[in-house]
Amino acid sequence: MMKYLVTILCLLLPALSQAQVVPDVKAKKIAGHTYVIHGPRELPSPQNKGFMNNPGFVVTKTGVVVIDPGSSLYVGQMVLRQIRKVTNKPVTHVLSTHIHGDHWLGNQAFAEAFPKAKLMAHPQMVAEAKAGAAEQWIRLMDNLTGGASKGTKAVIPANTVDDGDSFETGGITFRMLAPKHAHSGTDVMIHVVEDAVVFTGDNSLYQRIGRMDDATFRGNMNACNIALKLRAKVYVPGHGDSGGPSRVSEFRDYMKLVYENVAKYYEQGMSDYEMKPRVVAALKHYHNWSGFEHEIGKHINLAMLEYEKAQFE
Repeated sequence: MMKYLVTILCLLLPALSQAQVVPDVKAKKIAGHTYVIHGPRELPSPQNKGFMNNPGFVVTKTGVVVIDPGSSLYVGQMVLRQIRKVTNKPVTHVLSTHIHGDHWLGNQAFAEAFPKAKLMAHPQMVAEAKAGAAEQWIRLMDNLTGGASKGTKAVIPANTVDDGDSFETGGITFRMLAPKHAHSGTDVMIHVVEDAVVFTGDNSLYQRIGRMDDATFRGNMNACNIALKLRAKVYVPGHGDSGGPSRVSEFRDYMKLVYENVAKYYEQGMSDYEMKPRVVAALKHYHNWSGFEHEIGKHINLAMLEYEKAQFE
């Protein structure tokens, strides 16, 4: 009997270990030194094992700078495997664009592989992570993925960066833009100067409508305008394919249409559910964007609350 159980266990162990391996997604070179691994646009699930953001990395003369390593230890390990297909240089920095765990819980993989790497994020992101948000995101990702991210530990960045900060490493300059009241209140956009690339985090999404629970419409639109003023060649949204300025302007215009239409119908005395069909009709261009049906009702309500509050400012 014992021999039978041992045999079954030996058969099951490889399958159990493979269950937490995130399949490789090839990194795309988008500029001279910059690569992005474009994730799927849907929500975290057992099928995608939590991989659904756009991890990026920049290969400098002396090492690699990683931006948003993903939602779990296993996503981070997948990102590292793609880096190793490009270069054997060490990872020197890991930047997180904001508090939402699908972007930064992959820190663990890099902290374990490169203990000397500097993990960096906005001061408010670090504060919120330490105050409990990190563990909340660990639990959320575990639930959404059906346990595929189980074993991930929150490695909170020890180094902070804020608006206007910059650093140079290996001949490449990284400049930080941290507009207030944007997507999460903890946001940093990263300008890779020599490559004319901007990582917007979730301040900009492409062909995906995301949550605005922690955001303001006016602040997020302002963040998009700040990014566009850089006149970068390539913009990397938090979710969706990278590309030119339209990757930012289309999402900004979505928020503008929502906010302005909500304001108009609010002034006519409509409630959020009364105005919803009219607002949805004005957003025809976005009906096929992933998450539209799920989020639009909530966005109308949030925009109405924001507009109402603005009348008393």
